[in-house]
Amino acid sequence: MHSFLEFEKPVADLVGKLEELRALAASDERSVDVGDEIARLETKANQALKDLYAKLTPWQKTLVARHPDRPHASDYIEALVSDFTPLAGDRAFGEDSAIIGGFGRFRGTPVAVLAQEKGHDTATRLKHNFGMARPEGYRKAVRIMKLADRFKLPVITLVDTAGAYPGIGAEERGQAEAIARSTEASLALGVPNVAVIIGEGGSGGAIALATTNRVIMLEHSIYSVISPEGAASILWRDSARAQDAATNMKITAQDLLRLKVIDEIVPEPVGGAHRERAKVIEAVGNAVESALTALVPEDAATLKRVRADKFLAIGRSLDR
Repeated sequence: MHSFLEFEKPVADLVGKLEELRALAASDERSVDVGDEIARLETKANQALKDLYAKLTPWQKTLVARHPDRPHASDYIEALVSDFTPLAGDRAFGEDSAIIGGFGRFRGTPVAVLAQEKGHDTATRLKHNFGMARPEGYRKAVRIMKLADRFKLPVITLVDTAGAYPGIGAEERGQAEAIARSTEASLALGVPNVAVIIGEGGSGGAIALATTNRVIMLEHSIYSVISPEGAASILWRDSARAQDAATNMKITAQDLLRLKVIDEIVPEPVGGAHRERAKVIEAVGNAVESALTALVPEDAATLKRVRADKFLAIGRSLDR
């Protein structure tokens, strides 16, 4: 059974009644036939879910993007990248498990992969620091990007982070510079690179891996300079106004496509990516494959120029 978000409570109530009826029918074969009632409730629950997701607010999309059952980076790598060989460490301080990086084959093509992993339970969330990378994570990313550039391998990045880790130790080791260096390395690549925002794309922690030739977002992902809670705390000194901040910040895939910050939206099933994980992962693979197919024939100079022009153009011609 799926875990339901707060705004999905009407659907959760219907599903609860469905489970009760199914349990009743299974426990006593001689009981009243409830097959018609089960079918009616199933139809009603599916329609209620469809109606909810047809008009999600930016804040509700934020909650969906953060859903704990949503496919994480490790799920995409396991399904889409064969012979994956991870690399560890930045050759300066240590390893950072918030960023998974390495090499493998994406549908037969050798690629480099960089991914922010949040974890799926308490142990893995602590191991991966909830997807919040430290300086050594970004320096590891730079190391892998340089290797990819040297061996002419396309780079695929999977972005899912609330932001870079803001701890004292991270600041002491040069967090801001590490993010800047990673952004610079991504912009300077002479090979195609494609980023997919699979959940949250938070602040510089996300942009460090998302300055790519193509930026793709899942339908209910978010991508912003700061979290809605953080923006509300700064603007109104009240994090409870996160819903207002989410609406005003234009953080949804639909807004960002209109503003030309991203290039493509991958549709999600009704109810979010966590309801049909395999289908969503396959759709992301298809979108990445299509993007790489278009980019691979370009030479290094063209890739760099087009990538730079893409980001320099953001915000210069907005549709009012």
